[in-house]
Amino acid sequence: MLRGLFALPLAASLLAFSPAAYAQEKLDSTRLISIGGDITEIIYALGEEKRLIARDTTSLFPDQALKLPDVGYMRALSPEGILAMNPTAIVAVEGSGPPEALTVLRSASVPFETVPNAYTRDGILAKIDKVGALLGVEPKAAELRQKVATDLDAAMTSAAKRPEGERKRVLFILSMQGGKIMASGTGTAADGIIKLVGSINAVGTFPGYKPLTDEAIIEAKPDVILMMNRGDGAGTKNEDLMKQPALALTPAVQNKAIIRMDGLYLLGFGPRTAGAVRELTQAIYGG
Repeated sequence: MLRGLFALPLAASLLAFSPAAYAQEKLDSTRLISIGGDITEIIYALGEEKRLIARDTTSLFPDQALKLPDVGYMRALSPEGILAMNPTAIVAVEGSGPPEALTVLRSASVPFETVPNAYTRDGILAKIDKVGALLGVEPKAAELRQKVATDLDAAMTSAAKRPEGERKRVLFILSMQGGKIMASGTGTAADGIIKLVGSINAVGTFPGYKPLTDEAIIEAKPDVILMMNRGDGAGTKNEDLMKQPALALTPAVQNKAIIRMDGLYLLGFGPRTAGAVRELTQAIYGG
């Protein structure tokens, strides 16, 4: 009998400190650090930017975000620099790192939350839901979600109607160093945006980013080359692409069908993605 009486308080204590109970506690986001350009954009779109005390290097939009302290590139984070900001919470997009840095951050006394990232329409909406829940502004998130969903659906209408035979083959080039083309396969943001505009990834037979052989470039037969537009002038120029022997044999280079767009806008998969879909669709198909 005594054992049962002692067990009751113990069980209650265990329940109070269970993961489920902890998850229900509201996140203290009064001093928030955002890791990931898409997460930062969502926070601003929700009108909750007053919570932010710092952001990562990829958080370049809106312009106001550039006034915040920069804690480094999302895939090369320094735990010391982040914790020195004395945040009450850290919200990071999935894929941030490196793993050892995340281990240190998660072991600190500051809540560290990861937002799943999927390069699809529904993935964008799920991010909005998650950020809204973490910040405790679900009604605002629901309103933003509806607005973004409607905008995306409208932007993707022409893509859904495009006949298979009219879908162009797009080669996304991440970089060209030493004459080697680093291109996007499947499971990337580039692959996701190509699909949203109703086009075909010209090298969608491998996952992630890989260097292409000359033979693979020629066999890919891209109708369009898509790249990020680097404002610092350090990126590969169109003339360099046209001089690459294998690319010179492709329909894309022969027709000078080379498209460049802002990287975060094109690949961010955040609130502005519908606009990126419209602009890319126009650039590829015209009309």
